[in-house]
Amino acid sequence: MTTTIDRLFDVSDFVTEEERDWQLRAREFAQTRIAPIIDEAFEQRRLPAELLPEVGEFGAFGMYLDGYGLKGASSVAYGLVAMEFEAVDSGFRTALSVQGSLAMGAIYKFGSEEQKQRWLPPMGRGEAIGFFGLTEPQGGSDPNTMLTTARREGDEWVLNGRKRWIGLATVAQLGVIWAKDEEGVVRGFIVPTDTPGFEARAIENKLSMRASLQCEIELTDVRLPADAILPGSKGLSSPFKCLNEARYGIAWGVMGAARSCLEAAVSRSQSREVFGAPIGSKQIIQAKLADMFVEYEKGLLLALHLGRLKDAGRLTYGQISVGKLNNVREAIKIASTCRSILGGDGITSEFPVMRHMANLESVRTYEGTDEVHQLVIGRELTGIAAF
Repeated sequence: MTTTIDRLFDVSDFVTEEERDWQLRAREFAQTRIAPIIDEAFEQRRLPAELLPEVGEFGAFGMYLDGYGLKGASSVAYGLVAMEFEAVDSGFRTALSVQGSLAMGAIYKFGSEEQKQRWLPPMGRGEAIGFFGLTEPQGGSDPNTMLTTARREGDEWVLNGRKRWIGLATVAQLGVIWAKDEEGVVRGFIVPTDTPGFEARAIENKLSMRASLQCEIELTDVRLPADAILPGSKGLSSPFKCLNEARYGIAWGVMGAARSCLEAAVSRSQSREVFGAPIGSKQIIQAKLADMFVEYEKGLLLALHLGRLKDAGRLTYGQISVGKLNNVREAIKIASTCRSILGGDGITSEFPVMRHMANLESVRTYEGTDEVHQLVIGRELTGIAAF
């Protein structure tokens, strides 16, 4: 299962045997279970949700968390799994992130022991699907403008508001909703999706991430028991800690999309002939392939460095922003250049490149736009917030 790209610069030289095993098993799962149906799912604007229980059986949901039946794998192992999933499609890797890094991560970090015992084991097995309800229609990259409210009435919390671009909400059994309490403090709540007043609708008009599921949510006097609140959550720093887990996975995942595009371009350069010779024999094509490969490997080594820092407990917000900003930006450039090498056929579904190009535009936007991460890095460099 070694690819052409692997042979030139093999990541297995830098990871443990266990981490490499996770990667190879993820590659086999992605290539045999996701890849055969992903083009059709993209055309049908459908997340292949029937595969989510298999991801749970595989053990990838919340795989870097300890206890509660979870695998306790390294952050590097998780990154490698994310990369292999996104090598097939960004949308399916997003589902891995929403479930494992955001929904499960919020409960793991801020939930009570009872909440963890109740929800994390079935979520890890893929028997219960969760979502993470932070973004709102008017807020986008500024969650401090949050309008969703949670007020206390006796032994209940009552939630009202709207959320948008929320992954998995229409197929989920529960979600973590972020709302401002009566003191204006952001708190997290576990909301079963069968609660009266909860409504989720899929966003249907996407031209990107079509094989994924993003939703709008309306909360109308949603009544929850007092113990629905995540007791450890207080303030925007709580959801941001979850978002940083997802951003870390993106730094790895997009390198999978870049690799997939590179493999298609290399193969095409060897097989397509123009002016009496394969296009790969032309200096300009080889220069493009070489430049793309260099950026791919730099991005992969950056992700690996971030993973080692994370496993050592030393990864900072600014460093995560470096990974998300650089790797998404370079993956988009790689996909675009590969599309040009493929010529007119590059816009067809015969190759995965145009699908990756479209998906990566969404990845560029969610979990912090380029501009947001530039400002995070700028704040780290100057000590001055320019938000």
